[in-house]
Amino acid sequence: MALSTVSATQLIDSYQWRYAVKRFDPSKQIDAVTWAAIEKSLVLTPSSFGLQPWKFLVVRSPEVKAKLPAISWNQTQPGDCSHMVVFAARKTVDEAYVDAFIAQAAEKRGVTAEALVGYRNVIVGFLKNTTGRHMVWSSNQAYIALGQLLASAAVLGVDACPMEGIVALEYDKLLGLEGSDYATVVGCALGYRHPEDHYASMAKVRFDATEVIQYL
Repeated sequence: MALSTVSATQLIDSYQWRYAVKRFDPSKQIDAVTWAAIEKSLVLTPSSFGLQPWKFLVVRSPEVKAKLPAISWNQTQPGDCSHMVVFAARKTVDEAYVDAFIAQAAEKRGVTAEALVGYRNVIVGFLKNTTGRHMVWSSNQAYIALGQLLASAAVLGVDACPMEGIVALEYDKLLGLEGSDYATVVGCALGYRHPEDHYASMAKVRFDATEVIQYL
């Protein structure tokens, strides 16, 4: 399959264009084709061992979105955006979950599960050594997905606002995660900036590359 790429200039222009939107235009919605690409980018996010210890809850219901600002430090973005993506991490990752992943890997790659037993044992050994810390590990994986979402949205010309300023336990209650294997970690509002959001024209504040990148 031939790979279609953007130019280096187009990539950087996309990142220069993006910012954490403070005010969305509620009249503008992400079209189905663009959203399908964003959704696929989430599915294709890399994760440690390929385990994907997450769920992505996409809130589109106006009724549900209207309840989100009150549990998001009164920020308006979750209510006004087109799609609110909530990243939920798996609380524990047990052997049954690993076996389900191995079974899928075997099917996708045309091998037997027995052929992957060595890989399975490596994963299980890692998880046993991190018992009690699975949620921390899963949360770190969710942030990889958040980064992929932000990058994908920027390249597609979709505005976004990553949001740690949410009350995770209240999100769990509202979105039906209480008592499940998953818990809210972070959110991201997606849509299109309001023309009166003055933050769009502000200069980016970043340390110089020489301050944050070191070559060895």
